[in-house]
Amino acid sequence: MTENTSYTTEEIARLLKISKLKVYDLIKKGELPSYRVGKQMRVDLSDLERYKQNSRNSGPSAHPLPGGGLSEAALPQAQSSQQQMGPPFAAPYQAFASPPPHSMKSSGVHVVITGQDMSLDILATHLERTLPSTRPLRSYAGSLDSLIAMYQGESDIVSTHLLDGDSGEYNLPYIRKLLVGFSYIVVHLLTRSAGFYVQKGNPLGIRSWGDLRQDGLTLINRERGSGARVLLDEQLRLHGIPSSRLNGYINEENSHLAVASLVARGGADVGIGTEKAARIIDGIDFIPLIRERYDLVMMKKPENEAWINAILDILRSEAFRSELSSIHSYDLSETGNIIYET
Repeated sequence: MTENTSYTTEEIARLLKISKLKVYDLIKKGELPSYRVGKQMRVDLSDLERYKQNSRNSGPSAHPLPGGGLSEAALPQAQSSQQQMGPPFAAPYQAFASPPPHSMKSSGVHVVITGQDMSLDILATHLERTLPSTRPLRSYAGSLDSLIAMYQGESDIVSTHLLDGDSGEYNLPYIRKLLVGFSYIVVHLLTRSAGFYVQKGNPLGIRSWGDLRQDGLTLINRERGSGARVLLDEQLRLHGIPSSRLNGYINEENSHLAVASLVARGGADVGIGTEKAARIIDGIDFIPLIRERYDLVMMKKPENEAWINAILDILRSEAFRSELSSIHSYDLSETGNIIYET
C-alpha cells in the first residue's frame, strides 16, 4: 500500500470490524480525520494507522465497540446485528452531506442523521444551508437500528416508522422503551402509504394481510430492524399467521426499491414497502394497507439547541415543504408538529 491509499466509511467498518455508525461516531468526535471526494467520505491510510496506534496506546477500553447496553428483552428485533447496517440503497440514495476536505478536528458541529428515506437527504441539505457551521453526516439504517444507534450515542437525529400492533400507535411506544432516561424531542416529518408490492395485475389476488395465508405464495422480506419488517411481524402476530408458514420469510432485501424490483422480476409474489418505490419500479402494482407516520427523534442537549431549532424551522418552512411535495404520496399536513418532548 502507498501513502496515498484511502478508504470509504464502509471499508473502514470492515477493517476495524465495527459498524459503519461507529465509524461516523469516530469521525464526528474528531478521532478519525476524513475528507470528501465528490459525495463520498474517505479516510487516509495514514490517519487510520494513527487512530489504531492511539487506540493501542490508550488500552482496550478507550473505544468500546457498539453492541452493549440494550437487553434482548427490550425489543425482539433489537437482536439485529450492527455489522449488517451498511447502506441499503443503491444510487442515488447513497448521497450524504459530509465535511469539507480537511480534518474533522476543525471547527463546526457534526450532526449524524440516521434513516433511509430520501426526505432526510433533503433535510441534511437544508440544514447545511441554514447553519453553514453544521456538517450533516448521513447514515442509512432501518428504524429500530436507528433508535439503537441513538441509544448508543452514535446518532443525533433518527427517523422511525415503527408500528405497535396492540395500540395501533406509531413510534412512541418504541421510543419510550428504548430511550429510557434520555431527554429527547419527537417531531413529525411526514405520513405515507405502506402496503404490498405485487406483480402486475395482481394474479394471486392479494388484498389484505390475511391473504398471506395462501398456499404457494412467496414473500420477500425486509431486514431485521427496519420499519417494514416490524410492520409485517406485527400484522402476522395480530392475524395469527406463523412466520414459518411463509415461503421466503427468511429472504431479506435492504430497501423498498430492492424489494419492489425483486417482485417485478418475478423473484417473489409479494413484498412490503411504500408507495413511492412502487412508482419508480415498472412491472408491479401497489396495494395500500396502512398510513404510516414517519417521525424524527432528536436528543435534547444544551449543545444541540441551535441545530434543533434550525431543524424545526426547516420542517415548517415553505421551501422544505415545497421540495418534499414534489415526491408523490407524502402527506405533509402535520410536518414540523412536536409530538412528544421529555
